[in-house]
Amino acid sequence: MPRPKQFTVSLTEKDRAELTRVVRSGTRPARMIVRARILLALDETQGTVSDRRVIAERVGTSEGTVYLVAKQFDAAGGNIDEVITRKKRATPPIEPKITGDVEARLIALACTEPPEGRSRWTLRLLEKHVALTEGMPPMDHSTIGRVLKRGLSNPT
Repeated sequence: MPRPKQFTVSLTEKDRAELTRVVRSGTRPARMIVRARILLALDETQGTVSDRRVIAERVGTSEGTVYLVAKQFDAAGGNIDEVITRKKRATPPIEPKITGDVEARLIALACTEPPEGRSRWTLRLLEKHVALTEGMPPMDHSTIGRVLKRGLSNPT
């Protein structure tokens, strides 16, 4: 026996048109399209709503996802954009090892004269010098290349 409905979804004509456009465009992320299809299926202004299990099978997702979308719609106060789009993280999941200070020191090192016997700095040579420099985190030559490329610096 299905659980009683806890959250109701009532969409305006404007919201239905927007969600239909998202579903039909096919150029949006799959998560967004699936959530838009769920909201369209849960809309009570178009008549009776199917059971969560039926909606999940039709959309190709789980019953839990259907429940969460309805719950998020209710919590968002009917704002469909908040339900179908991903929230931007406030902080990255991992702190970057290369800070602005480290980048500046690396670029400054790359802009100095290369060691004796060398005509230019190579990424592997910079890697060895960074390993010997105190206060610099260990960096691979590919990381050094990315930092220098981002800093629009060409040491060669």
